[in-house]
Amino acid sequence: MEKLKALLVDDDYHARQALRHALNGYKSIEIVGEAANANEALALVNALDYQVVFTEVTLPDMNGLELANIIQSLREKPWIIFVTAYSEYAVSAFAVGALDYLLKPVDPAVLRATVERISINNRDKLLLSQFSEDKAVPKSTARQQYSRHIWKIDRIPASNQGKTILVTESDIFYAFTLHDGVYIKTESERLLTRFSLKGLEARLDQQSFFRTHRCYLVNLHKVKEIVPFFNGTYNLVVADKEKSEVPVSRAQAKKLKRILGI
Repeated sequence: MEKLKALLVDDDYHARQALRHALNGYKSIEIVGEAANANEALALVNALDYQVVFTEVTLPDMNGLELANIIQSLREKPWIIFVTAYSEYAVSAFAVGALDYLLKPVDPAVLRATVERISINNRDKLLLSQFSEDKAVPKSTARQQYSRHIWKIDRIPASNQGKTILVTESDIFYAFTLHDGVYIKTESERLLTRFSLKGLEARLDQQSFFRTHRCYLVNLHKVKEIVPFFNGTYNLVVADKEKSEVPVSRAQAKKLKRILGI
């Protein structure tokens, strides 16, 4: 199996060495470049086809979020993994397309899961390319078929009292819009996200989450009751502590009933 070329970006030499040492144990990763700042990193990315960039958020010239934004504009985009001591940038990191967000000192088990995620996503990226070429399918169509798996993030960053919380999909009961914000509801908390509801819908498992209403997205595994409401609409009672009700619009009711087999 061909190794994935990796670039390490951190102004702290010892931090780069520690990450290099941790990654040396993985046969799927080959570290072929190091940079102490974002401009050095961009020069290296433009000179060589890297598949993954591990970067600190705080860099001396421009921050890692700005670096990631520039990298995302490239035709061939390497995966971006943030490695930092600062938890407060996680929401912004995922918003600029990060595949993962690791906190220093990096837990070996967490790093192992990240390397596996990189390998899986890169494999599917190659499958997408082959699918498009071999079957003469337009790339946009092929991307639609593979993109949800390629870009799947099983944790959703959300904020609560100034802290960034990474919420697993299975802990989300429903999501909804309120005023100018989009919130996710867990069993006992309401957490603000920086996504649009449409963007959140694209990130979540479409086999589990259903858009019941223009303002609501529900995890069907958390639904306990379906209650007829008015003029062909319904309310879904979910199994959170409050036994919250999620509305189902008339337009979505037939589709939901077909999915649930009722």
